[in-house]
Amino acid sequence: KPSGFTSHDVVAKMRGIARTRRVGHAGTLDPMATGVLVLGVEKATKLLGHLALTEKEYLGTIRLGQNTVTDDAEGEITSSTDASGITREAVDAGVAKLTGDIMQVPSKVSAIKIDGVRSYKRAREGEDFDIPARPVTVSSFLVHDMREAEAEDGTRVIDLVVSVVCSSGTYIRALARDLGADLGVGGHLTALRRTRVGPYKLDSAKTLEQLEQELTVMPIAEAAAAAFPRWDVDARRARLLTNGVRLEMPDEYAGSGPVAVFDPEGRLLALVEQQKGKAKSLAVFGG
Repeated sequence: KPSGFTSHDVVAKMRGIARTRRVGHAGTLDPMATGVLVLGVEKATKLLGHLALTEKEYLGTIRLGQNTVTDDAEGEITSSTDASGITREAVDAGVAKLTGDIMQVPSKVSAIKIDGVRSYKRAREGEDFDIPARPVTVSSFLVHDMREAEAEDGTRVIDLVVSVVCSSGTYIRALARDLGADLGVGGHLTALRRTRVGPYKLDSAKTLEQLEQELTVMPIAEAAAAAFPRWDVDARRARLLTNGVRLEMPDEYAGSGPVAVFDPEGRLLALVEQQKGKAKSLAVFGG
């Protein structure tokens, strides 16, 4: 995804390129952010809800010394504080507090729904409201570079180049905000690139321009095999499954979430999960 596009903009563009209305995305990226946005076309849209729940990886820049309305560079600055006295030790201690299983309050200017209304809509209308904290997992939060800079308003700020591996639903700009708050100088995100969604990495991604020239899509069987545990069934079981019979599932798939089922020819039949030892269909592709 290029910067300046909403995830919906990308979907709309892809509908034109693929000449179909059936296009969706797995996991929104903010307009400022760039990087991996997983799109599903036609049948593959059935995979998206399950893919959105996988782990994500980001590379970004956090500016310490300024808060913004949106917790990123898109919003106006609400406070400026000299951050030049912040040490690497203090940064590392702050990062450690935001690593692991944490409770995070999403940014107010976000797509979270509160009583059915998008949070950003409430914020734009000047409403005073609270968003409840949610559990998220930050499995890795690393600082690769720390450099002093001067902001446009003359404030002495510190820019951190960071990488984050986290669970679905984690806001990187909320991490920037909370790190800045912990250090007493404020913070916001100035750049963000998503480098991975589950098994799909930046090096295999295509730009919209490349797709306009040649529409290449990952075959649905390959996409599912990369993202979910694989269960190969024989022809008889494949037939029963596509006829709606709930098959007995091997114990090895217990608690593993969605499982991709393949027939002897390697075709993707369904996405199932084990429920009381049997396969419960989440999405059916074959038959």
